[in-house]
Amino acid sequence: MSQLPVAHTPAVSFDAVTKTYNSARGAVQALAGVSFKIEPGEFFGLLGPNGAGKTSLISILAGLSRATSGHVTAMGHDVVTDYASARRALGIVPQELVFDPFFTVRETLRIQSGYFGVKNNDAWIDELLHNLGLSDKAGANMRQLSGGMKRRVLVAQALVHRPQVIVLDEPTAGVDVELRQTLWQFIARLNREGRTVLLTTHYLEEAEALCHRIAMLKAGRVVALDRTANLLAGTANTMLRFKTDSPLPPSLAAAARVTGRSVQLTARDAAQVEHHLATLRAAGVKVEDLEIGRADLEDVFLEIMNSAGLHSSAAIAKPRAVAGGSP
Repeated sequence: MSQLPVAHTPAVSFDAVTKTYNSARGAVQALAGVSFKIEPGEFFGLLGPNGAGKTSLISILAGLSRATSGHVTAMGHDVVTDYASARRALGIVPQELVFDPFFTVRETLRIQSGYFGVKNNDAWIDELLHNLGLSDKAGANMRQLSGGMKRRVLVAQALVHRPQVIVLDEPTAGVDVELRQTLWQFIARLNREGRTVLLTTHYLEEAEALCHRIAMLKAGRVVALDRTANLLAGTANTMLRFKTDSPLPPSLAAAARVTGRSVQLTARDAAQVEHHLATLRAAGVKVEDLEIGRADLEDVFLEIMNSAGLHSSAAIAKPRAVAGGSP
């Protein structure tokens, strides 16, 4: 007699989530039937341009906003009907620098522990302070800290009750390289120890390096959902990069990504690389610092955002448990 598969509980589940805001110009739909699951132990990326619905989705998960329809759970707890349990499962690092100016860093973390009923938490607080480079700031008043240090404290606050799911909403926006490295080393360690991580970021190189699986939102809909490696493999995997002061010929200009003097052109294969180079030579374009490499996640992101309809990987991808390993 065959055994039925054992059901498991996703770390986070979005099920047909919609969100409509009322404005002076009428109803605005921020989310239009978003559905995906994040498995326990995943490092999951949520990407999209400004206005795609990322913040709306995280606000609903955090209980700061209610979905117009659909259901959201954290570790199996509905974020509306079982809010307290859902909130205990989550540690959320917001985009905004929100802090109480009247307490020291250590006092802030002790108070945050108390919100979750966690007592005798000083050993874990010390570990957070050490791993986030805050040990020498433990006795400093919050209003005395720089913006980067305040952001470190926000991360520590989100982790102080040892949540099973860590939600990072643009955690490295506007911060220095040292903090980015410190943060990712610590978060990667927590992920290896079994915690689930949900990351939104505009630094696509971070998402490519860290995330096992990625969902991309556009206009409130999921337009891609797959493993990071599959998304990279599913697009043009050759990239022509160079610098020039010359105008590009019209046949290439329409497809090029230009940043100042830097130009990037996608190519399907070696033959198209040669065709691009021949076109540049024929147009008299002087090329400097020529590189031929692999497309990165930014290239994939732009291709998907500029294409119509659902990306092919999203149409076939099904959420899978990913507990570790590289993307």
